[in-house]
Amino acid sequence: MTQHPRIRVSSFVRIHLAAPFPAALLLALLIALAIALVLAPSRASAEPVARGMTVSCQTWGWEWGTDDMVATMADLKAMGCNWIAIHPYAGIRGNGEVVSRMVEQGDTPDWLTRPIEEAHRLGLEMMIKPHLAYWGGPFSWRGEIEFRTDEEWERFFTTYTAWIVELARICKDADAFVIGTELDRTLEHHEQWQRVIAEVRAVTDAPLTYAANWTDYERVSFWPQLDVIGIQSYFPLADTPGLREEASLDSAWASLGDRLRAFAEPLDKRVLLTELGYNRSSSAAWKPWEYRSGGDDAEEIQRRCMNAALRALEGNDLFVGAFLWKWFPGEQQGRRGNFLLSTPTMRGVISSHWVK
Repeated sequence: MTQHPRIRVSSFVRIHLAAPFPAALLLALLIALAIALVLAPSRASAEPVARGMTVSCQTWGWEWGTDDMVATMADLKAMGCNWIAIHPYAGIRGNGEVVSRMVEQGDTPDWLTRPIEEAHRLGLEMMIKPHLAYWGGPFSWRGEIEFRTDEEWERFFTTYTAWIVELARICKDADAFVIGTELDRTLEHHEQWQRVIAEVRAVTDAPLTYAANWTDYERVSFWPQLDVIGIQSYFPLADTPGLREEASLDSAWASLGDRLRAFAEPLDKRVLLTELGYNRSSSAAWKPWEYRSGGDDAEEIQRRCMNAALRALEGNDLFVGAFLWKWFPGEQQGRRGNFLLSTPTMRGVISSHWVK
């Protein structure tokens, strides 16, 4: 029996149709869509739709396939989350080679497929956000990944594409897919990234984005080929460490929103904050990306920063939504102190904005 291709009207505002498609059904769909567009509220009143949480891991990701992960997703749903993200890893070597056991052995690991299935069973949507694991190699972080020779660059894009396409194939039932994260020094290779996008689109109908570092989103040339602009949102909200009045944080977010809108509107795109997080640190408003936690007023600074960020998203049609950073499955939540949102204070902040 021939089955009709899957059709998803995603909350990332992309409609996917694949041939062959019955003409009568297509006409009915187009009529229904036209009616919906007439009756829909204006873009100016649109609410962000992705209330997301990134669930991290302490290893290479096997935790995402456990019962603890299922319980964690149910807990996050009760806090108002409607999207979950996971970030599968591949290694990166100094010669440009991206290494992944999935590609080498052709695995279909249940720690990737099960969380998608369980998220859907719970009424949640899933985003796959691949990360290159730079530690143990010559790079201090992803934004410094670059190579000296054409041979190394060719090796990088060949092996990176093989990994990312295989991951997209395995996770084809996910609801959104990120083609890369914080790879700042690769952005000048426009044609190679366009090939990555084309090959990923061939294996999944999920909406696509790229997770650009907050310093480099304006350098991404391939936004027109993607569905939304994705940004790792570690923008400074202050120019020195310490406690800030909430009005000051709100003002910083208002200025940031204006800047992002000026960039996104000429591209006819909305913005997804692919990471949004604040450490429990006295420097959280000043240097949100820093991993070191603690200091004076650390918990209150974290609370105020997140509160301001979530207020900025509310009622702002520019934003598709945000994925908060970060959470761990089960009891792993308390093992590391940086950026954790599972404290009673932060749970309360998130729920106050997201529980509908």
